[in-house]
Amino acid sequence: MTTMKAVAMHAYGGPEVLKYEDAARPDPATGEVLVRVHAAAVNPVDWKVRAGHLRGFLNYSLPLIPGWDLSGVVEATGAGVTDWKQGDAVYARPDLRRNGAYAEYIAVRASELGHKPRSIDHVQASAIPLACLTAWQALFDAGGLKAGQRVLIHAAAGGVGTFAVQLAKWKGAHVVGTASERNHAFLRELGADEVIDYTKTNFEEVVRDVDVVLDTLAGQTRDRSWNVLKKDGILVSILGQPSPDDAAQRGVRAAGVFVEPNQAQLGEIAKLVDSGKLRPIIETVMPLAQAARAHEMNQTLHTRGKIVLQVA
Repeated sequence: MTTMKAVAMHAYGGPEVLKYEDAARPDPATGEVLVRVHAAAVNPVDWKVRAGHLRGFLNYSLPLIPGWDLSGVVEATGAGVTDWKQGDAVYARPDLRRNGAYAEYIAVRASELGHKPRSIDHVQASAIPLACLTAWQALFDAGGLKAGQRVLIHAAAGGVGTFAVQLAKWKGAHVVGTASERNHAFLRELGADEVIDYTKTNFEEVVRDVDVVLDTLAGQTRDRSWNVLKKDGILVSILGQPSPDDAAQRGVRAAGVFVEPNQAQLGEIAKLVDSGKLRPIIETVMPLAQAARAHEMNQTLHTRGKIVLQVA
């Protein structure tokens, strides 16, 4: 087999530039694994790449296959790969600088793969890597969140937010989230101790002495978040580096996180899923051919959890 079905973009633009078509099937190079994709999740980075917003940061040659969140089965291995074999069930957040997972097959570096959680299917597993690694690296690696601390999670019902709430609660933190009223009961089920309706209440008027703020929105939300931090607290953004000057003026810290593949963390996350301490939240499952529609939905920024494209 030399071709496969894929969704590719031949130009930057709106969702209409995503074309469901035949593409060349990749071959795994040295140190790589060819994965038969069963499902690929949709994330904001996908449509930001498609729209050209990240051209200054990620330089792509077109056509490009988007999608960097997947679950599937190892089809073949390249030279030098000893940790994986044909038939292994895997999940991954592969390198954003390469072709992605809106396709029947993807070549992934062996070091970027994790064993899929055994207790869930591929659709559920595909919704985990990118968003959950983002939450993990923001809360724990950058934020240093510990048991007994207070964390404020913005857009807590979103893709990153739903994992952040669960991970923070697992760590033993007091979890405060912002979300519209329709998501309040849902977030309390996930473990949130307090939920603030951002449409009715200014969070900075009711939240104080926070150790970690997870900023998933930037803009005015980030600017107002400085006011809720305790001295030496930290604002961690997944949308660029917050101003170090703003942090210094307030006696707090700031960090920006751009999620990276991490095999060891995928292993820890899989253990949490299989032990029932963590679960993916999926709003919609769509066929691969409807990727353009999935992007339209994701761009509203009002989906609960994740949108997944079913491939196999």
